[in-house]
Amino acid sequence: MAMLSAVLITKNESANIAACLATLSCADEIIVLDTGSSDDTCLKAEQSGAVVYKQGKWEGFGKAKQQAVALAKHDWILSIDADERLSDELQAELISLKKKDFQGKAWHIKRLSYYLGKAIRHCGWQSDAPLRLFNRQYGTFNDKAVHEGIKTNQEKATCKNVMHHLTYPNLDSHFHKIRFYADLAGKKQESSFVAGLRAAHKFLKMYIFKLGFLDGWHGFLLCKNSAWGIWYKYRR
Repeated sequence: MAMLSAVLITKNESANIAACLATLSCADEIIVLDTGSSDDTCLKAEQSGAVVYKQGKWEGFGKAKQQAVALAKHDWILSIDADERLSDELQAELISLKKKDFQGKAWHIKRLSYYLGKAIRHCGWQSDAPLRLFNRQYGTFNDKAVHEGIKTNQEKATCKNVMHHLTYPNLDSHFHKIRFYADLAGKKQESSFVAGLRAAHKFLKMYIFKLGFLDGWHGFLLCKNSAWGIWYKYRR
């Protein structure tokens, strides 16, 4: 049976970390790499059974996550964020896959994401299934500062069950992430007209073509604020 290491990077995740780690019964070890918390994230992680390390220089998400992977004891890696929770069904599925050495595959995990507390089933979020479980002998995180991803030559499959993604519990958290990611991405400025076209395209894509209107008021706010994020990225 395969042994599994769950790895996270954190910063000021006191409100999330214990609940996240409580859903990792499928893991044989939990590694937390903290990137500069000023709250009690590290203490809560240790109390929840994680092995906690502290990062020195921040060089972006990709390098930080790869550093966390390198700290793990086991080659099979589950990468998770503090605002994510494995469903009971997904935990059982992963335990079953462990007994089969994960079939030698890397696994995508479907996410059911929440906006201001409401599950979003449209807006383009319904197809979200990032690659999160892999063998580090065959794969690694790329070095992107933001929107990082796993590169692997393993055959890929998708888990049947979902994890819950408790993203953006309030509007301030959405606007903060927009600004933070835009600064990391370092996009060049464009004219207000071009930035406006990009923003309008983003809104129409999410709200009309990806059926965001079916998510009600929450869907409208998500699409509107995501469009503002595109404008900000190109005009900040």
